Amino acid sequence: MSTGPLVVLVGPMGSGKSTVGALLAERLGAPYRDTDADIVAAQGREISDIFIEEGEPHFRDLEREAVRAALAEHTGVLSLGGGAILDASTRALLAPHPVVYLSMDVEAAVRRVGLNTARPLLAVNPRRQWRELMDARRHLYTEVARAVVATDERTPEEVAQAVLDALELKDA
Repeated sequence: MSTGPLVVLVGPMGSGKSTVGALLAERLGAPYRDTDADIVAAQGREISDIFIEEGEPHFRDLEREAVRAALAEHTGVLSLGGGAILDASTRALLAPHPVVYLSMDVEAAVRRVGLNTARPLLAVNPRRQWRELMDARRHLYTEVARAVVATDERTPEEVAQAVLDALELKDA
């Protein structure tokens, strides 16, 4: 029997990792965990504050450790922050796990995130920056994923069902 999460969700900000992850956990009768929430809880401050006060490299170090710990300890549904896949050691750790990439286009991102919220990597010209982030990350999301599930024009419930179908998992 394999250890680790039943499902690991990756994808850009606003793709629904947290919402879909919580739905999947409920349907699978499993616990839900989000590495961004782990970092916020451990640091006692928001991710945007960590970026501003200590910089992206420091945040990425915290993120790498949070992902490593979650993959080792968690047996339910796990959502990773949008940039977690940038780290080669994290991608290597993800290899044996059932990873699903929740994809979306920029128009869906605009509708969901607004691209004007407190997202530290989208502070200036958010639409262009989102496209640039996706150009840099899309191949990494695809590299780590066993399945890709498009979230555009789908409800969270439809996305959750598509993830279950893609991984051939059954509700609890």
